[in-house]
Amino acid sequence: MPFQRITILGCGLIGGSFALALKQAGFAGEIVGWGREDALERARQRGAIDRGVVDLAQAVADADLVYLSTPVGAILDLLPQVGQAAKAGALVTDAGSTKVAICARAKEVLPKKVTFLGGHPLTGKETSGIENADADLFVGAKYVVIKERKEAEEAEEEFGSESVREFLGWLRRVGAEPVVLDAETHDRAVAFTSHLPQLLSTALAAAVWDETDRDKLTVSLAASGFRNMVRLASSPYEIWRDICATNSENISRALERLERRLARLRARLRSPELAEEFEKAQQLSQQFRANAKR
Repeated sequence: MPFQRITILGCGLIGGSFALALKQAGFAGEIVGWGREDALERARQRGAIDRGVVDLAQAVADADLVYLSTPVGAILDLLPQVGQAAKAGALVTDAGSTKVAICARAKEVLPKKVTFLGGHPLTGKETSGIENADADLFVGAKYVVIKERKEAEEAEEEFGSESVREFLGWLRRVGAEPVVLDAETHDRAVAFTSHLPQLLSTALAAAVWDETDRDKLTVSLAASGFRNMVRLASSPYEIWRDICATNSENISRALERLERRLARLRARLRSPELAEEFEKAQQLSQQFRANAKR
């Protein structure tokens, strides 16, 4: 049977956008939201959910798909309760930005009567909340789904669960591109491509803040390049606290690599060898832009 009821746990940017995208893509079943009462009312007014439920067990009980889109720490806390309340045959998935800790927790606490699929949409904004939700947020975005390392290279059609295959179908309908990875590979990669840029933006903004005088002279001279660099610095700490805590080894390694690169730049400021650093950076930038156009 196709999904008749989908429950979104956490109707913020990602959860709200997923609900709006499902409706835009033609989902005709019921979408139930869970969270704070005020947040649920805003999600209902946006048209993201059909109704809101503040009791977790009640929200989950009859759902065919349970979509956890809270911060990582909350996902880890919610999984045992979801496992107790979910019906037999339900698919439980998450949108957390780190996967090793979440997948291990799910394997530990979820009963065999439900199927778990770790996931991570590689999209988002620096602003959070249902107010910033967008039905087109997933269009053109890769959406990582997790398999064990020994199975990750298999075709996604090899997923045994019909509910997983249906979920992958809905991902395509909302415009996303499913990508199968194991949890360890995912966390190692996003430490460089997602978590490191966030911390770099945060560090840059904090450093400039320290150098800004009472007349705001330094910031007053900033232009579009600086604005682009510190855009991620607006991201909420509550989300990144959990990401850093659950992927600390990979992030630490990424920061170490960046520190070495910055030290090399500093040493080459007056040297012709500085050109080599720019050439490498330009090659990566051009490759990224070319891939983005495909």
